[in-house]
Amino acid sequence: MTNPSFPPSGLSRRRLLGLLGGGALAAMAPLSALAAASRQPVLVMTSYPDEVLSRIEAAFEKANPAYRLQVVWRMPHDALPYLRQPKQGGIDVYWSASPRNFATLKGEGAWRQLDIARSGLPAAIGKTAIADADGYFQATEVAGYGLAVNPRELARLGLAQPADWRDLADPRYAGKIALPIPARVGFAPVMVEIVLQAYGWQAGWALWSEIAGNAALVDRGATFVSDEVASGRCAVGLSIDFFVASAVANGAPLRFVYPRHGGINPGQIAITAAAPNPDGAKAFTAFVLSEAGQKILTHADIRKLPARPSAYAGLPADYHNPFVAAAAGAYDFDGIVAQPRLALSAALFEQALVYRQDELIALWRRIHAAEAAGKDVAAARQALSTPLLSETEAADSGLRQGFRGRVEGAEAPLSAVEEGWRRAAQAQRAAADRLLRRVGA
Repeated sequence: MTNPSFPPSGLSRRRLLGLLGGGALAAMAPLSALAAASRQPVLVMTSYPDEVLSRIEAAFEKANPAYRLQVVWRMPHDALPYLRQPKQGGIDVYWSASPRNFATLKGEGAWRQLDIARSGLPAAIGKTAIADADGYFQATEVAGYGLAVNPRELARLGLAQPADWRDLADPRYAGKIALPIPARVGFAPVMVEIVLQAYGWQAGWALWSEIAGNAALVDRGATFVSDEVASGRCAVGLSIDFFVASAVANGAPLRFVYPRHGGINPGQIAITAAAPNPDGAKAFTAFVLSEAGQKILTHADIRKLPARPSAYAGLPADYHNPFVAAAAGAYDFDGIVAQPRLALSAALFEQALVYRQDELIALWRRIHAAEAAGKDVAAARQALSTPLLSETEAADSGLRQGFRGRVEGAEAPLSAVEEGWRRAAQAQRAAADRLLRRVGA
């Protein structure tokens, strides 16, 4: 697997040959070179780690000896400009967990339709579409949103394992929730929308305000959520399952909880319109989506959630099956509806709940203490719970357009709209403070 930019982890084929010793490697080299030269390269751009790629590579090449896999590793924000190069940088296949990239590039004519058999591959899980309606890309796996928990820390705090987002508003969680900042952490904007769809716009933002008042913010670096929870600095962290599965595989004392109101992020695959090797691209895509390829994703070192329901047959009882969960109503989140609003919601979250979060924390602690003492602080609670923007205003296409190009983690100058949100948030907090003072809280 040729991949100069890939961060090495695990035992690659090149390292394996190196362990055989110089003489053995030298003896094998001419044969290896001849074999490699006779096979056609398939160039795949992906953000998946070596634990996934090394096993997929070996199985694909065994099943398709006419091809050899080459990989260009790029995170989603780097993949977009790369695939916009002339001839799409020579990439045959894009395989990544970035629905926004797939949708954006489809609009730019970057994909060719998948001419492969897709029987047994559902178009949706619950209300979340995982395949393109026009056949340009298909999910290979999905990642579930939820909660990383530290059972030992929960026990120390005398708290039961949370079952849903609303549980995180409990004041006993104060300072013990690791909350990734949506505008700065790639997977986090979807979580904002999961809660807004589950509880409604008004109640959803009220819940986010109270959760943020209990939380320790986590900046760029998604795996840092797992670190905060595994260390015991936090008892719960808002995360996505594969980050936690990776931490658990490395010995972290964590458990992942899929909440009653869940959401999924599909990892999808597409063949580029300018693919130099379209036949090889088709063979690779078909393999990843096949029963054999899907089963590889359930390996103990990978533990992803395949997009083919039959791949779950024979797995341990505790292996999460999103198709079964969806049948019970766990995945009523509609990612297609949420997508146009993601950047806007993340920016609103930043100004309402992240900017000067210390003030928000202090106010919620005063409200919780006053309520515990039997004081009526409903007006102060209402002041902190009212969204800065109505759902109708958030649906305005002109307003959304102003945030369309925002990429999580990228620095962007504060817009006039955001400055207005910031002032409105400060006014709400000042009003809550006055209302609390009136009742001696």
